[in-house]
Amino acid sequence: METLIIHPKNKEQLAAIKAFVKALKIDFTTKKENYNPEFVVEVLEGVEERKSGKPGLEINVDKMWD
Repeated sequence: METLIIHPKNKEQLAAIKAFVKALKIDFTTKKENYNPEFVVEVLEGVEERKSGKPGLEINVDKMWD
């Protein structure tokens, strides 16, 4: 058997998919992605800075735990 991973784009799509699956009496589980919104903003800002040519933070992995 296969497992489907579906990525709805909004709450309406999610509700429709759940209703459809329930109507077909198919068992399913859900997993909520709990990303900290502030962290997401920081990561996206860093990505944009790198795209614009700003240097990123360099970490010496050999000395990371010293």
